[in-house]
This record gives sequence, structure tokens and C-alpha cells, in this order.
Amino acid sequence: MEDGLIRVNSPHSVSQTLDNLSATIEAAGAKVFARVNHAAGAKSVGMEIPDNEVLIFGNPALGTPVIIDAPSAGLDLPMRVSAFQSPDGTVMIYHNPTSLAAAHGLSPDHTSIAKMSGALAKLTAKAAE
Repeated sequence: MEDGLIRVNSPHSVSQTLDNLSATIEAAGAKVFARVNHAAGAKSVGMEIPDNEVLIFGNPALGTPVIIDAPSAGLDLPMRVSAFQSPDGTVMIYHNPTSLAAAHGLSPDHTSIAKMSGALAKLTAKAAE
């Protein structure tokens, strides 16, 4: 996509979609570091937004070589997938890893970037089944 974001529609609720994604990530041997519930944060200050959560996760075997080659990439790693309720249902979005590569001066065919791209596509597709 031109904006560097990949969008994946899910037939599940936001919470179920990220539960599915979390289980899929862990089954693949990667690590879930955090989950942020923006809707709960909004509610805590008396505001309301549709369901909106972010899952932060990674695989140090893939991320570390990227950070070795471009230390500033640590700003964008570990990876994040946002799931939110839109008028048409649940949508997951994430930054295409090639946009991360471009932002930090790496080649889009960097071995780890290519593996991240493939992994994110597979993981999000599985979570949306």
C-alpha cells in the first residue's frame, strides 16, 4: 500500500482477533510483549471510542539483525498490529516492514525484513480465519 499500512479484515471482534493473533504468534515461537487497550484508556478519562487495541510482539532472531544494521530501527521494533472496530467490522493494520526498512536506511530485501513481511502476512491471515 502507498501509505505503508497493510489492512486485514477480520470476522471476529477486536478482542477475539487479537486473542487469535496472540496465540498464533506464540505458536510460531515469537513473543508477545504487551497489549494496549485504547478504548479502555479512553473510558478511564471519561471518553469513548470504538474498540481499539494494539498488540506489540516480536521475534528477537529477526529483529536483532535489523537493529544491528540500523540501530534507529529500535524505535519501530518490536512490531505492532492495531485492531479496531470500523463501521464495516474489525480491521487489523500494521506497517509494512519494507516501510520500516526505508525509514531506517535498510534495503527492502534485507533478509530479516523479508522474513518479517512474510510472517506478518501469515500471522494476521491466520488470526482473521
